[in-house]
Amino acid sequence: MAAPAPQPAPRRWNRDDWLRGYTSLTEEHDEWLSAISGELPPELRGTLYRNGPGLLERGGQPVQHPFDGDGMVCAFDFTGDGRVRFRNRYVRTAGFVAEEKAGRFLQRGVFGTQKPGGWLANAFDLRPKNIANTNLAYSPGKLLALWEGGKPYALDPQTLETIGEDDLAGALAGNANFAAHPRYDRRTGRMVNFGIQPGLSSTITLYELGADFTVLSQHRWETPGFAFIHDFALTDDYAIFFQNPVTVNPFPYWFGFRGAAECLIFQSDRPTRVLVLPRNGGRMRVYETDACFVFHHVNAHLTGDRLTVDAIAYETFPALKPGTTYRNVEIETIAASQLFRFTVNLTTGETHRERLMERAVEFPSLHPARVGLPYRWAFMAMADAPTGNAPLQGVLAYDVQTGAAQTYSFAPKGYVGEPVFVPKPGATEENSGYLLQMVFDAERGASDVAVFDAQQVARGPVARVHLPVTVPYGLHGIFVPATTP
Repeated sequence: MAAPAPQPAPRRWNRDDWLRGYTSLTEEHDEWLSAISGELPPELRGTLYRNGPGLLERGGQPVQHPFDGDGMVCAFDFTGDGRVRFRNRYVRTAGFVAEEKAGRFLQRGVFGTQKPGGWLANAFDLRPKNIANTNLAYSPGKLLALWEGGKPYALDPQTLETIGEDDLAGALAGNANFAAHPRYDRRTGRMVNFGIQPGLSSTITLYELGADFTVLSQHRWETPGFAFIHDFALTDDYAIFFQNPVTVNPFPYWFGFRGAAECLIFQSDRPTRVLVLPRNGGRMRVYETDACFVFHHVNAHLTGDRLTVDAIAYETFPALKPGTTYRNVEIETIAASQLFRFTVNLTTGETHRERLMERAVEFPSLHPARVGLPYRWAFMAMADAPTGNAPLQGVLAYDVQTGAAQTYSFAPKGYVGEPVFVPKPGATEENSGYLLQMVFDAERGASDVAVFDAQQVARGPVARVHLPVTVPYGLHGIFVPATTP
């Protein structure tokens, strides 16, 4: 007699609760937060900066996808004496300022949000709206709000006031853009980032910047086909990009029926291309692996001629069907994001892909001193259920050497974003530090910042900072220690 098929884990999330986390925060705050559960570690001193879509409707019209929401930057100052200061401000992009005045959408969103007036009002309006809503980069003189479809916007790191669009002293000339996922060289502290001009043939420009955002070098490569790339991995000598097997049918976009991202077509019969770009500008090498779609990489390292890249991969592009909004999508039907290991023999060209875990995960983080090296610990946001796709509700610490994992879930009432790893000062263990994670608490109807001991994730947060408002689910953030000048 055959054994009974395993039953799926009971669902521990509620659609209405989850959607309440997509509530626009229209007010800008600057206040000290007094409602704190647990005890904040005294050595946690510095500022958590976080970016994400904060405004999800205009004039009563909701965005088609949260990625089209205007960027709002939050700052949480941890003083080390049990206090936290909270500030949030919208990035005053040109589009934000104009639409605030008009009270309606004036430009189309990349992910499907249209101007009012139907397809005739949107046809042949191909102006990209820079919403500066994805990530941040810090220098003592300015904070950059990043969005990969355009130039960064400079902010004052203390007040979060918008200084203006920044072309990095002319390095981003014309329509050059600057991606939203910089990496940092662990030896020099240099920022490494890229920009892409997509098309029938796409141009990748790799930038290396100093601590004051001075561009120290830039190199360009051409790659055949359309390149939709959000992130890359960094080693001491290489930048590694996964060129996802997608193409685009531009006609629905041109004629005003769909957003640009809604016109992407995943080609499951074509391989994902692994582009290995020498940071000194030498010849690009190209390898192929099984078709998949990658938004985020965890880390990469090179041992001899063997390149190892850990990444969060989807078996297909996780797109919404045309005409579907994020509020009515059946999330269980979308491809789950899972942790994979890719290996490439740079001499023979042989590649291998291995799934490391079944659970849906996203937004990986690791110790900055392990970038480009063999490492042990990866920290990720996770779904509550061990299989299948679902909203992110917890945090996971994964030992890539043993496969062991520590997990903590905020289900059924909590929904989370990216965990940011903060090393403990002077500690030598790779996982000695704290994880800072935004949580929407549907029970309370507001957001928290949860603080975990990264070595004891399963014990739950050591502290939760309770906000008086809901901060919509964000994208990426950074922590700047108080010792930074």
